[in-house]
Amino acid sequence: MLTKDEIERYRRQLVLKEIGGEGQQKLKAARVLVVGAGGIGSPLIAYLAAAGVGTIGIIDDDRVSLDNLQRQIVHDTASIGRFKTRSAAKTIERLNPHVETRLFTTRLVPENALEIVAQFDIVADGSDNFATRYLLNDACYFAERPLVFAAVGPFDGHLTTFHAFERDERGTPRPSYRCLFPEPPPPGTAAPCAEAGILGAVAGVIGTLAAVEVVKEILSLGESLVGRLLLYDALAPRFTTVTYAYDPDNRLHGREPGFPDLSHHRKVMADASG
Repeated sequence: MLTKDEIERYRRQLVLKEIGGEGQQKLKAARVLVVGAGGIGSPLIAYLAAAGVGTIGIIDDDRVSLDNLQRQIVHDTASIGRFKTRSAAKTIERLNPHVETRLFTTRLVPENALEIVAQFDIVADGSDNFATRYLLNDACYFAERPLVFAAVGPFDGHLTTFHAFERDERGTPRPSYRCLFPEPPPPGTAAPCAEAGILGAVAGVIGTLAAVEVVKEILSLGESLVGRLLLYDALAPRFTTVTYAYDPDNRLHGREPGFPDLSHHRKVMADASG
């Protein structure tokens, strides 16, 4: 049941016929894992907490630095040097004390990915490297968890939703990240944020859109982004949606899958880290 304080807090959502009391109860019961408490994760975490998502898990092994604050708005100057998980949890506590946080101050690796992902109903990927994205995609497939994926560039971003463990009405498997991006780009071709730069508000736009998609998933609202990639170009400015489909040749859940578990990621992540 919602308390008197919660009814007042969520009044603007409760009056929406698409949400109401029943929907707010679903939000309160929901468990969402956010991977990365950075530029995308910051607005994502804040809006999920504000909306009343009952349990928010945060996984990140990094500490807050001064150059994060231009876009990672869940942290502040006083947070510099603290672990991002703990800084984000403090912000959630100040914003909405009704939200429970579960912190994982560690890297997502093959040895812990399934155990962590399985504790939550929905996963939101705000990570900033390809090794984590492929690992998280595969873990969500094996754990049968919906995955809302988002990524940003200097003045652009994109997001989509994966239900790769399901089949559509024709019996065709739904696509995964590996259907959209079969292979990571060659080393050195995708510059990290520290080199390429980013307009902080762009991460805010994409992180906020990811929060909308997570809430839609919880409440089964509107049209899903499964099989659709939403592209944002800040300089145009414009939004574009493109469709994509299941790739029967993908190595995760294609006709001849090559990955029975997450063990293949050990070498990939070892190579990526050094």
